[in-house]
Amino acid sequence: MQIKIDTTPYANLETDAIVSYVFDETDPIQGALADIDKFANGLLKKLATGAEFAGKPLEMTLIHAPAGLKAARLLLVGAGKRDKFDVATLRRIAGAATRYLKSRSIKKFGFLLRENDLSDNSAQAVVEGAITADFETDKYKSDKKAGKDIESISILGFGDTTKSTGEKGLTRGQIIAESQNFARDLINEPSNKLTPKVLADKAAAMAKEAGLAVDILDEKKIAELKMGALLSVAQGGPEPPRMIVITYTPAGGAQAGAPVIGLVGKAVTFDTGGVSIKPADGMEKMKYDMAGGATMIGAMRALAALKPSVKVICVVPATENVVGGRAQKPGDIQTAMSGKTIEVLNTDAEGRLILADGIHYAKQLGATHLVDAATLTGAIVVALANINVGVFSGADQSWTDKLLASAKTVGEKMWQMPMDDEYREFIKGSFADIQNIGSGKGGGSITGAWFIREFAGDTPWIHLDIAGTAWNDDAKPWLAKGPTGVALRTLVNLVMTQ
Repeated sequence: MQIKIDTTPYANLETDAIVSYVFDETDPIQGALADIDKFANGLLKKLATGAEFAGKPLEMTLIHAPAGLKAARLLLVGAGKRDKFDVATLRRIAGAATRYLKSRSIKKFGFLLRENDLSDNSAQAVVEGAITADFETDKYKSDKKAGKDIESISILGFGDTTKSTGEKGLTRGQIIAESQNFARDLINEPSNKLTPKVLADKAAAMAKEAGLAVDILDEKKIAELKMGALLSVAQGGPEPPRMIVITYTPAGGAQAGAPVIGLVGKAVTFDTGGVSIKPADGMEKMKYDMAGGATMIGAMRALAALKPSVKVICVVPATENVVGGRAQKPGDIQTAMSGKTIEVLNTDAEGRLILADGIHYAKQLGATHLVDAATLTGAIVVALANINVGVFSGADQSWTDKLLASAKTVGEKMWQMPMDDEYREFIKGSFADIQNIGSGKGGGSITGAWFIREFAGDTPWIHLDIAGTAWNDDAKPWLAKGPTGVALRTLVNLVMTQ
């Protein structure tokens, strides 16, 4: 798909369709839409006064052969209330329009930004919405529908003097959206196609192409470094684990006193639950239990092109969690890389085990500020459903405030959960330093976060539980069914604003 900033007057653009958006208000046909309405002899106002079109969110009205336009069609998308309109809404509008037109075999269209939205952030939102909407999860289908690809999109509304502003946003949006799709493609891979070794190979290939330093630790090196928590999860199956390390260093090197950001992602390429086996219903989705790791790898791909001013170290422990004769059992005691002992009460609470070694190793490599992302708990789905990412913080609230501000800026919904000291008592071990599930009733996502915090220590640290948001069970108007790539945009913004 080609996307460009096009300064051609929208009325003169010869294309399959022009898309714009209408607000839910008393007189929705204003600005550029009012000019179009003059060409159309008042047709838009007539539609707006009836029940057919009222500007409700993502409501679609397609007009064929619109008078006064050289475009073959005019698609108007509802934007909802003007006072609630933001870049997140614009991104969804662009995504929904892309999928709507794509389903009708439209090949090219122009997206007309409204008169108050001619900024780099708006252009970025349109690009991100279109590119992520164009992603499909039918890679392994033999009967892919032919002729459904969007070939080109022109972003309209910018003039010759403001074109460079739009192009700035376009470039940024392409980098981020393509990296998000890169992560989504990894997440969508079935476990027979994406083992820990294959994931490491794909991450290494990306890093080398992007100019990033990469180090892949095999099972021998992992054992040599005494990463007992990671090894304990991996020991049940024949696929060996990997520890993936990707490093971005700014030109001229990291500045003295600047933060070194560690991005740590859980990558369980398939999770049966181990001996504490999961129910069969829905287990097929456990291929996406590596979404946290894929998101961090995708974020590094974007950062390599955007070139932040701080050093970033990405650490992704990768393994399967399967049932086998050598699998760890409830009651086993493991020793993590840090030396802390862990009583494994439930082998399905494995993500926190591999993150324990990932977090500690990131600190050893020099990370001064940490963020981890993981499809960690079903409990976060109970608390927040599939709407918000659960955010958990260490003692440094200022670091978490920066992440929450980034989430708001890019339009990703995140909600901070409590981390009261009383919850720490739930993971106090009876026969080891800590246990891997809570002994109290409820609070499963919090006790999981507290377990990881034990290994972050005093380092500023944030845990993102994406179990409810990393996968769409059903297609959205703006996004295909399957992996979402959630949190990548937030993480990129967080790093870029340091």
